[in-house]
Amino acid sequence: MSSTEEEIRRRLFELRDLKYKEFACKLMPTVNPETVIGVRTPDLRKLAREFSKTSEASEFLKILPHAYYEENNLHGFLIETIKDYDAAVAAVDEFLPYIGNWATCDLISPKIFKKHLPKLYEKIKVWLISDRTYTLRFGIGMLMSFYLDDDFRPEMLELVACIRLEEYYVNMMIAWYFATALAKQYEAALPYIQEQRLEKWTHNKAIQKAIESYRIGDETKAYLRTLKVK
Repeated sequence: MSSTEEEIRRRLFELRDLKYKEFACKLMPTVNPETVIGVRTPDLRKLAREFSKTSEASEFLKILPHAYYEENNLHGFLIETIKDYDAAVAAVDEFLPYIGNWATCDLISPKIFKKHLPKLYEKIKVWLISDRTYTLRFGIGMLMSFYLDDDFRPEMLELVACIRLEEYYVNMMIAWYFATALAKQYEAALPYIQEQRLEKWTHNKAIQKAIESYRIGDETKAYLRTLKVK
């Protein structure tokens, strides 16, 4: 173990909260509890901000795989601080194969991506044809985060609707994407539900999530309920 890795691990264990660990483990059934230290996200973000200013940060990003869940999350938060777009994408590409849970996958959202949306869209299309669960989930998450407002294109819905993978954490993200699309791009997204373009489970989950959304009106929710597949 390198001295950088040793120091980071020492800092993480100093921040340990065993009650939080218990809570976090319940939310992540695919993660071995022995690999979870139990560090709250605000503490982890603060550590990432401090650490990103040191010369050891780039060294830490080269250490893969990590042994602990929090080391992976710290890795993700450090990627978010990269100010060069191409370097951020390269760091994400290097890291994605090592992500093994939804929580680490969903926390990564590099700030620099917002300034390069046309280039990022081309990269997302590559992630969306991956056969890796969390690479796919990450790609859908990026579409949901950055392209359901001013930069939306109807073809994006098609890209997500065409994904077929018998994987809970991918299908859950597809459902979440379409529920958010129903809130933000209703006219474009509705036909995918009306025409049952998604797998049955994903279709019903998208409707459920849309109905739970405060951004969708009661009348629309009532109509969406009628579109559930039995």
